[in-house]
Amino acid sequence: MLKNNYHVLLASDGAALLFLQKEFPNLESITLPGYNITYTKKGKWLKWKLLRKLPHIKKTLQAEKKLIEKLVNEHRIDGIISDNRLGVYSNKIPSVFITHQLNVLSGSTSMVSSKMHQNIIANYQECWVPDVAGPMNLSGKLGHLPHTTLPIKYIGPLSRMKPQTLPIMYDVLCLISGPEPQRSILEEKLINVFTNSKKKVALVQGVIEDQPSKRTHQNITIFNYLETQGLEKLINQSQLVVSRSGYTTLMDLAVLQKPAFFIPTPGQYEQEYLAKRLKEQGSVPSCKQEKFTELKLQKVGVYTGLKKFVSQEEYGHLFGLFERE
Repeated sequence: MLKNNYHVLLASDGAALLFLQKEFPNLESITLPGYNITYTKKGKWLKWKLLRKLPHIKKTLQAEKKLIEKLVNEHRIDGIISDNRLGVYSNKIPSVFITHQLNVLSGSTSMVSSKMHQNIIANYQECWVPDVAGPMNLSGKLGHLPHTTLPIKYIGPLSRMKPQTLPIMYDVLCLISGPEPQRSILEEKLINVFTNSKKKVALVQGVIEDQPSKRTHQNITIFNYLETQGLEKLINQSQLVVSRSGYTTLMDLAVLQKPAFFIPTPGQYEQEYLAKRLKEQGSVPSCKQEKFTELKLQKVGVYTGLKKFVSQEEYGHLFGLFERE
């Protein structure tokens, strides 16, 4: 949007807002109400914990709507692009929802959760899905519906990364992300697995702090977080990546064409589905968190890797929605 001469107002909360502020220090930003979603130590209880959070989520959604209407009435915004913020839309200005989850998997309640999400998407003028429409896609049934009246546009995979030919500095790069406590559980697991390994390992904790930091633990180099340029360089300098099977990670690795091993977040049906789908396709190996060992990485070589996708360079054609009278 900046390349197309739009004035951009950032809105988010918590670590995500801090990250955006560091990436775009010259842009104005505001704080949205927080959903404050945390995970459980045992994945099987995650869905029920989220169900108990529904009253808080509804309250947050209403607070988002109130804040957005205030911004609209003050003429501070002329259009909205919402990345899965359920209450960030207005009937008075063009509003777009970005998601790869047209279907929201939740086990036995998937039909209900998907219908609820689709009803929310219907509040927006357009829904941009970061995937391709055809059968050779990244999101599978998450981002593709057999029949729908939703205003869907497939905009191709999104990635802030670009492939580079750089000398390999690390045998394994561990990328850790997601809410607590599962983020810390995976970090501890990977440090225990790779400590004293013969492999040279880099580990990015995914903890956004005021300042980036770097330390060494035997054969492991640990970064608290990296901004885009640093992370792009580190991935390109690594032989393979061990990470969650979140959709953003899939898009980045598909663009960078980097071999990977996935460890889905326990109880997160979306990540478990994506990891299983790619494993069954023979693209990327994966396993449950508690079963991961260094020996598992030997499987990477017999998988084909992610299908190559090229992220678009120009998105100006999408912004015509915001130019309409």
